[in-house]
Amino acid sequence: MVKVLWTDGSASPNPGPGGYAVLENGKPVRLGREVDSSNIRMEGCALIAAMEYAGADGCEIWTDSQFWISVLTEWARGWEERGWTKKTGAIKNLDLVKRAWELYNKYPVELHFTQGHVGTEMNELADEWANKARKGAEV
Repeated sequence: MVKVLWTDGSASPNPGPGGYAVLENGKPVRLGREVDSSNIRMEGCALIAAMEYAGADGCEIWTDSQFWISVLTEWARGWEERGWTKKTGAIKNLDLVKRAWELYNKYPVELHFTQGHVGTEMNELADEWANKARKGAEV
């Protein structure tokens, strides 16, 4: 059965301490944190954690990060073909980009965008848990 997962990442201040969350059925299944991070980095960590959690079973991932959806569906293939470079310079968070791209190509993953902070229940809950993770919460 394909898992339906909701992800979010948080850093406060941005950059600063960061946390991420992966939820399934309204409950956190993966939480993580970094002492010095950014919102973008934490969003990427959340996607990676979701794909690792689902594994070969596959998953639908709901995220409010259009950036990371674009990384995986539009940009990463070209970056890889150019030796992990882009025309305008270095790729930020390349460690995460490479890992996310590897998992995205290894497992069945369907990405869905949801607008953040507009009252979507599961997105708001993922945001709440990402902030708890930033402050040290664990699963």
